[in-house]
Amino acid sequence: MAMSEFLYLYRLPADSPNMPDSARNMQERLQKWTAWFKDLETRGYLRVLGHPLETAGAVVTEGGRTVHDGPYAESKDIVLGYSVVQAKDLAEARTIAGGCPVLGYGGMVEVRPIRQM
Repeated sequence: MAMSEFLYLYRLPADSPNMPDSARNMQERLQKWTAWFKDLETRGYLRVLGHPLETAGAVVTEGGRTVHDGPYAESKDIVLGYSVVQAKDLAEARTIAGGCPVLGYGGMVEVRPIRQM
């Protein structure tokens, strides 16, 4: 069976009290993420590890005539990072995302199918 690719966007509410508050806390989270990614890789799901994202950025609209610099006041959550996984279908991709460490501290994983062209 052919596998499909899915983009995972890791999100945390912008007003979350669950941001890392110490070096120890950050190290514990990093260990959980590392173990989760290693498990995905071992099981053949991980296609692109991805990277953490900065909170600053820009949104360009109207053919480049309007630019909004971030972070964005209208945004309800922060995109922490991304990865690309492969799974047989959206249901399996959602199940895989259910093990993501971000879920343990109030975050969420947006799962988006990548259209093959």
